[in-house]
This record gives sequence, C-alpha cells and structure tokens, in this order.
Amino acid sequence: MVPLETLRAWLLEDLGHGDLTSALTVPEDLRGQATILAKEEGVVAGLPVAREVFALVDARIAFTPLVEEGARVRPGQEVARLEGPLRGILAGERLALNLLQRLSGIATLTRTYVEALRGTRTQVLDTRKTTPGLRALEKYAVRVGGGRNHRFGLFDGILIKENHIRAAGGVGEAVRRARAQAPHYLRVEVEVTNLAELEEALEAGADLILLDNFSPEAIREAVRRVGGRVPVEASGNMTPERARKAAEAGVDYVSVGALTHSAKALDLSLLVVQP
Repeated sequence: MVPLETLRAWLLEDLGHGDLTSALTVPEDLRGQATILAKEEGVVAGLPVAREVFALVDARIAFTPLVEEGARVRPGQEVARLEGPLRGILAGERLALNLLQRLSGIATLTRTYVEALRGTRTQVLDTRKTTPGLRALEKYAVRVGGGRNHRFGLFDGILIKENHIRAAGGVGEAVRRARAQAPHYLRVEVEVTNLAELEEALEAGADLILLDNFSPEAIREAVRRVGGRVPVEASGNMTPERARKAAEAGVDYVSVGALTHSAKALDLSLLVVQP
C-alpha cells in the first residue's frame, strides 16, 4: 500500500539515529505485549499500513488486528494487539498511530456523509485537497469509509474550472477545446457557477456538470434543465446537511474537500500491557 522506501523515510524522520529514551530505559532483549485502543467512537482505517510500519521496524513484532478494516469502534475498544521486542514496538508507535489516526479520521468523516445520504442514489466523492505525500492513503481511507474517489491527480481526469474558462475565453470554448483533443476514454467535466454557464456547457457537449456553490433551489433547477442527459455533481461548502439537500434535489454526486483537508484525527493510543 505504501512503498517501503517511503515508510523508511517516515520512520527515519522520527527515529533519526535511534530512540534515545527506549535505549536508556528498556532492556534490549525485553519482549512484551501492547494494545492499540480507541478512545472515541469512529471508523478504523489504516491497519494494513500500521502492520507494515511495525514489520519494517522489527520483523519479530506480531501485529494482530482485532477489528476489520472499516469497522466502527467504540471508546475503550481494542483495535489491535502487538507482541515482540518492546524497543521495536515503541520505535514504531508514533508513525503507526499517526497514520492510523489520520486515516481513521478520514474514514469516520466519510462515513458521516455516506450515512447522511442514505436512501438516496447520490454518491460521495473526495477531491485533490489532500496532504502532500499522503494522497494515495487518504483516498484509500475515503473508500474504507464508503465514499468514492474523484480523479487522483491532474493527469487522469479532465475537469475544466474557473481559471481554465478564463484562459480559454469562455465555458463553451474551453469545453470545445477539451473535447477536440481529449482521449476517448476520458469524460470532459466542467464546473459551472450559474445556470447560464450550465446551458453553455451542455450546448458545447460537456460529459459531466459540476455545480459550484449552487443553492438547493438552484441545484434542483439545474438538474431539471440537464434532464438526465449527463451526470451532475455538486460541490462547495458541503456539510452533511447541505449534501443531503443536494441529493434530494437529484444530483448524482456530491464532492467534499473536507473529507481529506478537514477530517479530525480519530483518538487512538498504544499501551504496553505486559513487559
């Protein structure tokens, strides 16, 4: 899931030339057990990555998940157990927890949106508003939470936004330029900010419409005008409540930057239980 060289670099950032505190206080040959506990309710994501961290620190550490990836946990619930050299467990603790907490926070927030849309056909999408270096993991966490991934980067999707429109001289011209040269397997999506731009995008042959910061009433009217010809996505300050209103107005997707740029880390801790 994460290249070993990347994990090594992340470990090196924390360990440097060694864990001074553990070297001074923990006997080198001491083995023990530890547990990872949830301190609040949430959805767990990142257990395979945590396992890789500890395996990279010391292959003798046994990492045993006690819940499934994507499971909802309650405060005080054990998430995983570890057994092996205590120095190794303590050396990998912070990186493993940082990743688990970050990814679980994203999965938890995503699940909140998914549940807010329950009973509708609308799907939750993420965006490119991710932490540099963590995009693949953060988008993985969105999937664990029940959401779907939008394009991974600028290279695998065509999304015409405000600045492209300004540079091209208008919505219609931007769409026509993209359609003239786009690979046949990629849809041309265009972001519109009002109903006039919507009409222009449809006339130019856009394959997907993104409604940016439309009110629920405007979303409903936009969906009516599209009439099912192309999928419709809504974005812009999408709280769970706004996402629900957009879904009830008939959009196919809601994209939520907050899933990855504003998710609160899930509170998890590691505790040595048997030295």
